[in-house]
Amino acid sequence: MAQELGRRELGRALLARQWLLERSDATAEEAVAWLVGMQAQAPYAPYFGLWSRLRTFGTDDLAGALTERRLVRVALMRSTVHLVTPADYRSLRPWAQPALDRELDTAFRTALNGVDRAAVAESGRALLDARHLTPKELRAALHERWPEHEPRALATVVRNLVPLVQVPPRAVWGVGGTNRYATAAAWTGAEPAPAADSEHIVLRYLAAFGPASVADLQTWAGRTRLRPVLERLRPQLAVFRDEDGAELFDLPDAPRLGADVRAPVRFLPEYDNLLASHADRTRVISDEARKRVMTGNGMRATFLVDGQVAGAWKLQPGKASATLEIDPFRPLTRTERAEVEAEGARLLEFAAPGAAHDLRSSSAK
Repeated sequence: MAQELGRRELGRALLARQWLLERSDATAEEAVAWLVGMQAQAPYAPYFGLWSRLRTFGTDDLAGALTERRLVRVALMRSTVHLVTPADYRSLRPWAQPALDRELDTAFRTALNGVDRAAVAESGRALLDARHLTPKELRAALHERWPEHEPRALATVVRNLVPLVQVPPRAVWGVGGTNRYATAAAWTGAEPAPAADSEHIVLRYLAAFGPASVADLQTWAGRTRLRPVLERLRPQLAVFRDEDGAELFDLPDAPRLGADVRAPVRFLPEYDNLLASHADRTRVISDEARKRVMTGNGMRATFLVDGQVAGAWKLQPGKASATLEIDPFRPLTRTERAEVEAEGARLLEFAAPGAAHDLRSSSAK
Protein backbone atom coordinates (compact mmCIF):
# COMPACT_ATOMS: atom_id res chain seq x y z
CA MET A 1 0.00 0.00 0.00
CA ALA A 2 1.16 3.52 -0.78
CA GLN A 3 2.06 5.74 2.16
CA GLU A 4 -0.82 7.82 3.49
CA LEU A 5 -0.45 11.59 3.76
CA GLY A 6 -2.78 13.43 6.12
CA ARG A 7 -4.44 16.75 5.33
CA ARG A 8 -2.03 18.75 7.47
CA GLU A 9 0.94 17.08 5.80
CA LEU A 10 -0.52 17.85 2.38
CA GLY A 11 -1.16 21.41 3.47
CA ARG A 12 2.40 21.89 4.69
CA ALA A 13 3.78 20.44 1.44
CA LEU A 14 1.63 22.81 -0.60
CA LEU A 15 2.55 25.86 1.48
CA ALA A 16 6.25 25.05 1.24
CA ARG A 17 6.10 24.81 -2.55
CA GLN A 18 4.06 27.98 -2.79
CA TRP A 19 6.69 29.84 -0.73
CA LEU A 20 4.12 30.55 1.98
CA LEU A 21 6.03 28.89 4.82
CA GLU A 22 9.17 30.88 4.09
CA ARG A 23 9.45 33.76 1.66
CA SER A 24 11.76 33.28 -1.31
CA ASP A 25 14.61 35.41 -2.63
CA ALA A 26 13.36 34.90 -6.21
CA THR A 27 12.47 37.76 -8.53
CA ALA A 28 8.89 38.45 -9.55
CA GLU A 29 9.43 36.80 -12.93
CA GLU A 30 11.04 33.74 -11.36
CA ALA A 31 8.15 33.43 -8.92
CA VAL A 32 5.49 33.71 -11.62
CA ALA A 33 7.29 31.05 -13.65
CA TRP A 34 7.68 28.72 -10.65
CA LEU A 35 3.97 29.04 -9.82
CA VAL A 36 3.07 28.19 -13.44
CA GLY A 37 1.33 31.54 -13.65
CA MET A 38 -0.84 33.48 -11.22
CA GLN A 39 -4.56 33.93 -11.66
CA ALA A 40 -4.98 37.62 -12.40
CA GLN A 41 -8.46 38.69 -13.47
CA ALA A 42 -8.36 41.02 -10.46
CA PRO A 43 -5.69 43.39 -11.83
CA TYR A 44 -3.79 44.00 -8.60
CA ALA A 45 -4.16 40.55 -7.02
CA PRO A 46 -0.73 39.27 -8.12
CA TYR A 47 0.98 42.17 -6.36
CA PHE A 48 -0.29 40.88 -3.03
CA GLY A 49 0.32 37.26 -3.98
CA LEU A 50 3.95 38.02 -4.77
CA TRP A 51 4.39 40.20 -1.67
CA SER A 52 3.30 37.26 0.50
CA ARG A 53 5.78 34.93 -1.21
CA LEU A 54 8.91 37.05 -1.77
CA ARG A 55 11.34 38.62 0.70
CA THR A 56 12.09 41.67 -1.37
CA PHE A 57 9.23 42.70 -3.59
CA GLY A 58 7.95 46.15 -4.44
CA THR A 59 5.09 47.22 -6.64
CA ASP A 60 7.53 48.57 -9.23
CA ASP A 61 8.94 45.07 -9.72
CA LEU A 62 5.70 43.80 -11.23
CA ALA A 63 4.65 47.09 -12.81
CA GLY A 64 7.97 47.26 -14.64
CA ALA A 65 7.75 43.65 -15.79
CA LEU A 66 4.32 44.38 -17.29
CA THR A 67 5.28 47.58 -19.09
CA GLU A 68 8.50 46.01 -20.38
CA ARG A 69 6.58 42.92 -21.59
CA ARG A 70 8.53 40.53 -19.39
CA LEU A 71 5.20 39.36 -17.93
CA VAL A 72 1.82 39.28 -19.68
CA ARG A 73 -1.82 38.77 -18.73
CA VAL A 74 -3.64 36.29 -20.98
CA ALA A 75 -6.50 33.78 -20.72
CA LEU A 76 -5.15 30.32 -19.86
CA MET A 77 -6.11 27.62 -17.35
CA ARG A 78 -9.82 27.33 -16.59
CA SER A 79 -10.37 30.06 -19.21
CA THR A 80 -9.28 32.64 -16.63
CA VAL A 81 -6.77 35.47 -16.97
CA HIS A 82 -3.31 34.48 -15.77
CA LEU A 83 -0.12 36.44 -15.29
CA VAL A 84 2.69 34.52 -17.00
CA THR A 85 6.05 34.92 -18.66
CA PRO A 86 5.99 35.21 -22.46
CA ALA A 87 7.60 31.76 -22.66
CA ASP A 88 4.80 30.30 -20.56
CA TYR A 89 2.14 32.03 -22.62
CA ARG A 90 3.55 30.10 -25.60
CA SER A 91 3.70 26.72 -23.83
CA LEU A 92 0.54 26.96 -21.71
CA ARG A 93 -1.88 28.30 -24.31
CA PRO A 94 -2.18 25.00 -26.26
CA TRP A 95 -2.47 23.18 -22.90
CA ALA A 96 -5.35 25.48 -21.90
CA GLN A 97 -7.07 25.48 -25.30
CA PRO A 98 -9.51 22.61 -24.51
CA ALA A 99 -10.95 24.65 -21.61
CA LEU A 100 -11.30 27.69 -23.83
CA ASP A 101 -13.00 25.62 -26.53
CA ARG A 102 -15.36 24.06 -24.00
CA GLU A 103 -16.46 27.50 -22.79
CA LEU A 104 -17.53 28.35 -26.34
CA ASP A 105 -19.30 25.02 -26.70
CA THR A 106 -21.24 25.35 -23.45
CA ALA A 107 -21.77 28.90 -22.20
CA PHE A 108 -22.03 30.35 -25.72
CA ARG A 109 -23.33 27.42 -27.73
CA THR A 110 -26.75 28.88 -28.46
CA ALA A 111 -25.46 32.41 -29.08
CA LEU A 112 -22.92 31.10 -31.59
CA ASN A 113 -25.24 28.82 -33.50
CA GLY A 114 -24.48 29.20 -37.20
CA VAL A 115 -21.39 31.37 -36.66
CA ASP A 116 -18.18 30.65 -38.54
CA ARG A 117 -15.90 30.87 -35.51
CA ALA A 118 -12.72 30.83 -37.56
CA ALA A 119 -13.93 33.82 -39.57
CA VAL A 120 -14.81 35.71 -36.38
CA ALA A 121 -11.41 34.92 -34.92
CA GLU A 122 -9.55 36.15 -37.99
CA SER A 123 -11.64 39.28 -38.14
CA GLY A 124 -10.84 39.99 -34.51
CA ARG A 125 -7.15 39.34 -35.09
CA ALA A 126 -7.10 41.86 -37.94
CA LEU A 127 -8.92 44.46 -35.88
CA LEU A 128 -6.52 44.09 -32.98
CA ASP A 129 -3.44 44.06 -35.14
CA ALA A 130 -4.57 47.44 -36.44
CA ARG A 131 -4.97 48.98 -32.97
CA HIS A 132 -5.57 48.02 -29.36
CA LEU A 133 -9.27 47.83 -28.53
CA THR A 134 -11.33 47.78 -25.37
CA PRO A 135 -13.72 44.84 -25.01
CA LYS A 136 -16.61 47.20 -25.80
CA GLU A 137 -14.92 48.42 -28.96
CA LEU A 138 -14.12 44.88 -30.06
CA ARG A 139 -17.71 43.76 -29.47
CA ALA A 140 -19.07 46.71 -31.45
CA ALA A 141 -16.73 46.15 -34.40
CA LEU A 142 -17.58 42.46 -34.61
CA HIS A 143 -21.29 43.14 -34.27
CA GLU A 144 -21.17 45.37 -37.35
CA ARG A 145 -20.18 42.35 -39.43
CA TRP A 146 -22.36 39.79 -37.61
CA PRO A 147 -25.34 41.93 -36.51
CA GLU A 148 -27.60 38.93 -35.90
CA HIS A 149 -25.35 37.53 -33.16
CA GLU A 150 -24.66 38.55 -29.59
CA PRO A 151 -21.66 40.94 -29.40
CA ARG A 152 -20.29 39.40 -26.19
CA ALA A 153 -20.31 35.91 -27.70
CA LEU A 154 -18.48 37.15 -30.79
CA ALA A 155 -15.80 38.84 -28.70
CA THR A 156 -15.38 35.69 -26.62
CA VAL A 157 -14.69 33.73 -29.80
CA VAL A 158 -11.77 36.07 -30.47
CA ARG A 159 -10.54 35.91 -26.86
CA ASN A 160 -10.69 32.12 -26.78
CA LEU A 161 -9.32 31.35 -30.24
CA VAL A 162 -6.80 34.19 -30.62
CA PRO A 163 -4.60 34.64 -27.53
CA LEU A 164 -5.11 38.22 -26.32
CA VAL A 165 -2.99 40.20 -23.89
CA GLN A 166 -4.48 42.83 -21.59
CA VAL A 167 -1.99 45.61 -22.25
CA PRO A 168 -0.63 48.18 -19.78
CA PRO A 169 -1.44 50.48 -18.16
CA ARG A 170 -4.07 47.92 -17.14
CA ALA A 171 -2.82 46.29 -13.91
CA VAL A 172 0.08 48.74 -13.52
CA TRP A 173 0.15 49.73 -9.84
CA GLY A 174 -0.84 53.31 -9.25
CA VAL A 175 -1.82 53.86 -12.88
CA GLY A 176 -4.36 51.29 -14.01
CA GLY A 177 -6.90 52.04 -16.65
CA THR A 178 -9.40 50.56 -19.05
CA ASN A 179 -8.76 47.06 -20.30
CA ARG A 180 -7.42 47.05 -23.86
CA TYR A 181 -6.53 44.01 -25.89
CA ALA A 182 -3.63 43.27 -28.20
CA THR A 183 -2.92 39.95 -29.81
CA ALA A 184 -0.37 38.08 -27.74
CA ALA A 185 1.57 37.27 -30.90
CA ALA A 186 2.00 40.96 -31.73
CA TRP A 187 2.70 41.97 -28.11
CA THR A 188 5.28 39.25 -27.43
CA GLY A 189 6.55 38.68 -30.96
CA ALA A 190 5.70 34.96 -30.88
CA GLU A 191 2.78 32.67 -31.63
CA PRO A 192 1.79 29.94 -29.15
CA ALA A 193 3.64 26.64 -29.40
CA PRO A 194 2.08 24.29 -31.96
CA ALA A 195 1.30 21.70 -29.25
CA ALA A 196 1.46 21.37 -25.50
CA ASP A 197 4.25 19.45 -23.82
CA SER A 198 1.75 17.88 -21.43
CA GLU A 199 4.20 15.82 -19.43
CA HIS A 200 6.50 18.78 -18.77
CA ILE A 201 3.55 20.95 -17.69
CA VAL A 202 2.26 18.26 -15.33
CA LEU A 203 5.68 17.94 -13.71
CA ARG A 204 5.74 21.70 -13.18
CA TYR A 205 2.26 21.56 -11.66
CA LEU A 206 3.35 18.85 -9.23
CA ALA A 207 6.45 20.82 -8.28
CA ALA A 208 4.34 23.84 -7.30
CA PHE A 209 1.09 22.20 -6.15
CA GLY A 210 1.77 18.54 -5.34
CA PRO A 211 1.14 15.94 -4.09
CA ALA A 212 -1.96 15.83 -6.28
CA SER A 213 -4.57 13.46 -7.61
CA VAL A 214 -5.83 13.17 -11.16
CA ALA A 215 -8.88 15.19 -10.09
CA ASP A 216 -6.63 17.88 -8.60
CA LEU A 217 -4.65 18.20 -11.83
CA GLN A 218 -7.83 18.42 -13.88
CA THR A 219 -9.25 21.10 -11.57
CA TRP A 220 -6.15 23.25 -11.97
CA ALA A 221 -6.10 22.79 -15.74
CA GLY A 222 -9.84 23.10 -16.29
CA ARG A 223 -9.60 19.96 -18.39
CA THR A 224 -10.66 16.31 -18.21
CA ARG A 225 -9.10 13.02 -19.35
CA LEU A 226 -5.65 13.78 -18.00
CA ARG A 227 -5.08 10.42 -16.27
CA PRO A 228 -3.10 9.09 -19.27
CA VAL A 229 -0.52 11.84 -18.79
CA LEU A 230 0.05 10.84 -15.16
CA GLU A 231 0.12 7.18 -16.11
CA ARG A 232 2.92 7.85 -18.59
CA LEU A 233 4.79 9.68 -15.86
CA ARG A 234 4.06 7.11 -13.12
CA PRO A 235 7.45 5.31 -13.36
CA GLN A 236 9.27 8.51 -12.43
CA LEU A 237 6.83 9.70 -9.75
CA ALA A 238 6.27 8.94 -6.09
CA VAL A 239 2.77 7.69 -5.31
CA PHE A 240 0.87 8.26 -2.06
CA ARG A 241 -2.71 8.13 -0.81
CA ASP A 242 -4.74 10.70 1.11
CA GLU A 243 -6.92 10.02 4.14
CA ASP A 244 -9.84 9.10 1.87
CA GLY A 245 -7.78 6.64 -0.18
CA ALA A 246 -7.36 8.81 -3.29
CA GLU A 247 -4.13 8.19 -5.17
CA LEU A 248 -1.69 11.11 -5.12
CA PHE A 249 1.27 11.69 -7.43
CA ASP A 250 4.37 13.71 -6.67
CA LEU A 251 7.96 14.40 -7.61
CA PRO A 252 10.17 12.04 -5.59
CA ASP A 253 12.47 14.77 -4.25
CA ALA A 254 9.84 17.48 -3.65
CA PRO A 255 9.45 18.72 -0.05
CA ARG A 256 6.88 16.86 2.05
CA LEU A 257 6.89 18.19 5.57
CA GLY A 258 5.55 16.99 8.87
CA ALA A 259 2.17 18.06 10.17
CA ASP A 260 3.80 19.91 13.09
CA VAL A 261 5.82 22.34 10.94
CA ARG A 262 4.95 25.91 11.86
CA ALA A 263 2.92 27.82 9.27
CA PRO A 264 3.04 31.63 9.68
CA VAL A 265 0.16 33.99 9.01
CA ARG A 266 -0.07 34.88 5.33
CA PHE A 267 -2.43 37.11 3.35
CA LEU A 268 -3.64 35.86 -0.04
CA PRO A 269 -5.32 37.99 -2.73
CA GLU A 270 -8.56 37.32 -4.55
CA TYR A 271 -8.43 34.30 -6.86
CA ASP A 272 -5.11 33.02 -5.54
CA ASN A 273 -4.34 29.70 -7.22
CA LEU A 274 -3.53 28.18 -3.83
CA LEU A 275 -7.30 27.89 -3.37
CA ALA A 276 -8.24 27.05 -6.97
CA SER A 277 -5.90 24.26 -8.01
CA HIS A 278 -7.18 21.12 -6.28
CA ALA A 279 -10.43 19.20 -6.33
CA ASP A 280 -9.98 18.52 -2.61
CA ARG A 281 -8.94 21.84 -1.11
CA THR A 282 -9.31 20.85 2.54
CA ARG A 283 -5.51 20.81 2.87
CA VAL A 284 -5.72 24.62 3.16
CA ILE A 285 -9.41 25.54 3.47
CA SER A 286 -12.32 23.83 5.19
CA ASP A 287 -15.56 23.24 3.35
CA GLU A 288 -17.27 25.69 5.71
CA ALA A 289 -14.73 28.43 5.06
CA ARG A 290 -14.84 27.76 1.34
CA LYS A 291 -18.55 28.62 1.28
CA ARG A 292 -17.70 32.03 2.73
CA VAL A 293 -14.81 32.64 0.35
CA MET A 294 -16.49 31.71 -2.92
CA THR A 295 -18.96 34.39 -4.02
CA GLY A 296 -20.69 33.49 -7.27
CA ASN A 297 -17.93 33.74 -9.85
CA GLY A 298 -15.63 35.47 -7.37
CA MET A 299 -13.16 34.50 -4.65
CA ARG A 300 -12.49 36.75 -1.68
CA ALA A 301 -9.04 37.69 -0.46
CA THR A 302 -8.17 35.50 2.53
CA PHE A 303 -5.63 35.06 5.29
CA LEU A 304 -4.06 31.86 6.60
CA VAL A 305 -3.55 30.96 10.26
CA ASP A 306 -1.70 27.73 11.01
CA GLY A 307 -1.89 26.81 7.34
CA GLN A 308 -5.65 27.11 6.98
CA VAL A 309 -7.90 29.89 5.71
CA ALA A 310 -9.13 31.59 8.88
CA GLY A 311 -10.83 34.64 7.43
CA ALA A 312 -11.07 37.23 4.68
CA TRP A 313 -9.66 40.73 4.26
CA LYS A 314 -10.34 43.81 2.22
CA LEU A 315 -8.18 46.84 1.59
CA GLN A 316 -9.87 50.23 1.35
CA PRO A 317 -7.28 52.58 -0.17
CA GLY A 318 -7.53 56.35 -0.06
CA LYS A 319 -5.40 59.33 -1.06
CA ALA A 320 -4.13 60.03 2.44
CA SER A 321 -5.12 56.88 4.34
CA ALA A 322 -5.72 53.18 3.86
CA THR A 323 -7.92 50.83 5.86
CA LEU A 324 -7.47 47.07 6.14
CA GLU A 325 -10.64 45.26 7.19
CA ILE A 326 -10.11 41.79 8.66
CA ASP A 327 -13.03 39.37 8.87
CA PRO A 328 -12.16 36.25 10.90
CA PHE A 329 -14.24 33.13 10.24
CA ARG A 330 -13.52 31.71 13.68
CA PRO A 331 -12.42 33.07 17.06
CA LEU A 332 -8.71 33.83 17.07
CA THR A 333 -6.53 33.31 20.12
CA ARG A 334 -4.74 36.33 21.49
CA THR A 335 -1.50 35.13 19.91
CA GLU A 336 -3.16 34.45 16.55
CA ARG A 337 -4.85 37.85 16.49
CA ALA A 338 -1.57 39.56 17.29
CA GLU A 339 0.14 37.71 14.41
CA VAL A 340 -2.70 38.51 11.99
CA GLU A 341 -2.62 42.19 12.92
CA ALA A 342 1.17 42.34 12.66
CA GLU A 343 1.12 40.82 9.18
CA GLY A 344 -1.79 43.10 8.28
CA ALA A 345 0.24 46.13 9.35
CA ARG A 346 3.06 44.97 7.06
CA LEU A 347 0.58 44.58 4.20
CA LEU A 348 -0.64 48.14 4.75
CA GLU A 349 2.93 49.42 4.69
CA PHE A 350 3.51 47.58 1.41
CA ALA A 351 0.29 48.76 -0.24
CA ALA A 352 0.15 52.31 1.12
CA PRO A 353 3.58 53.49 2.28
CA GLY A 354 3.51 56.92 3.81
CA ALA A 355 -0.27 56.95 4.24
CA ALA A 356 -2.17 56.84 7.50
CA HIS A 357 -3.07 53.24 8.30
CA ASP A 358 -6.19 51.90 9.96
CA LEU A 359 -6.55 48.19 10.72
CA ARG A 360 -10.02 47.05 11.68
CA SER A 361 -10.74 43.52 12.83
CA SER A 362 -14.28 42.31 13.39
CA SER A 363 -15.38 39.52 15.70
CA ALA A 364 -15.82 36.05 14.29
CA LYS A 365 -19.32 35.33 13.04
